[in-house]
Amino acid sequence: MNAKSEAIVIAGGARTAIGHISRSLSAIKPEDLMVDALTATLSRAKLSRDSVDGVLVGWVGQTFSAPNIARVAALRAGLPERVSAVTVQNNCVSSIEAISAACRFIMAGEGEVYLAGGVEVMSRLPYSIDGSRSAKPLRSLAVVKEKWAELPTSPEVQICDAMEQGLTDPVKHINMAATAEVCAQMYGIGRAEQDEYARESFRRTLAGWKSGFFDSSVVPVARDGKTILEKDEYPFLREDLVDKPQMFAKAPAAFDNSSYTMKDFYREYGQFIDGKNYQEGMKGTVTLFNSCGRSDGAAAVIVATAKKARELGLEVLAEIKGWGFEGNNPAHMGVSPALAAPTALRRAGVKFEDLDQIELHEPFAATVLSIFKLGKQKFGHDWEAKNKSGALNPNGGSLAVGHPLGATGARLMLNLVHALKNNPKGRTGMLAACAGGGMGGAMVVEKTS
Repeated sequence: MNAKSEAIVIAGGARTAIGHISRSLSAIKPEDLMVDALTATLSRAKLSRDSVDGVLVGWVGQTFSAPNIARVAALRAGLPERVSAVTVQNNCVSSIEAISAACRFIMAGEGEVYLAGGVEVMSRLPYSIDGSRSAKPLRSLAVVKEKWAELPTSPEVQICDAMEQGLTDPVKHINMAATAEVCAQMYGIGRAEQDEYARESFRRTLAGWKSGFFDSSVVPVARDGKTILEKDEYPFLREDLVDKPQMFAKAPAAFDNSSYTMKDFYREYGQFIDGKNYQEGMKGTVTLFNSCGRSDGAAAVIVATAKKARELGLEVLAEIKGWGFEGNNPAHMGVSPALAAPTALRRAGVKFEDLDQIELHEPFAATVLSIFKLGKQKFGHDWEAKNKSGALNPNGGSLAVGHPLGATGARLMLNLVHALKNNPKGRTGMLAACAGGGMGGAMVVEKTS
């Protein structure tokens, strides 16, 4: 064991423009989109492929089209065959996990330069046939095709939507949108607050694009010499939400309608809503417009020792000071960043109030606003003040940009280091995200002089 203790830095990175589900990037396979992110990262940093020791990729909706997608993408990106490659799955914090794993590899003495990131093409998440191959209808592919019409009614076979199945916690049996409504009910977060927060996320994202902020990290997606997507798709699809906030009111509540009421919601999920019981007149709050979009995209960053980064002439954007992952009740997964942040801050030796920039994942406005309340109540962390000052998500967040599951952590890192770079007074920053299953991840960085 050759354990090392030396500074580890982020020394470049890039991400693709993010596409909205079933639109511009839906025809591209995730391994090919990951190649785009890797090659753009190498090109922008002027990093030689021979200098790379390994690749780590977060991918949530793993299929067998690209077993160990990190390896497939690394080879297709022209990296040497000797390069190690690992694919990680930690739901929505997968690429935070990939960056952390790169740091661990470096600390263990396995290498000095890694490409770490993630990818998701939610447009290609499959419908699947679930069952044992011992079942007669599933004995072989030929039999499956022959018995195709009979499969949906076979007691030995289940036809599944992998996306909906993956977005439902198998322990608590609650989907992600419902966890957001649970938090909204627990912490008393109203719909008007959520809609206003979502509107501001769209406003900041569009302003970030217009100011040129995203030019620092985003590359267009092109095929056969033709640009397919130049900018993040969803914020421009929903651009009217900023100037016409009354549109938010037109979105129906996910859990409060003629076929499923809030009384039904409390009957099904009330066990998770701590300290609250259903009362007549309660309203549902989570809607399509105050929830993040389902998305396609890829992102990567360079994780290296400070010494090696200088030797290679790379631009050192920030030093990684510490990270932390914390679990909580899967039904409360959205507030897990409030729990992971203290761990990361303690390990980094940084106080929350001293953070100059924060990038917080926004799966739902309800969960973000719940973090504001829980963080202050339990730890004295004033997330809301950071938001009002513009230190938190100054260029918008997942509500507007979208959420390509495995790529979001690396996207947060790119936003964070470039926001710090653009802030003359900025020194320390933190990213944080929640993940299905009740996992939270946070990472603290410090801008180098």
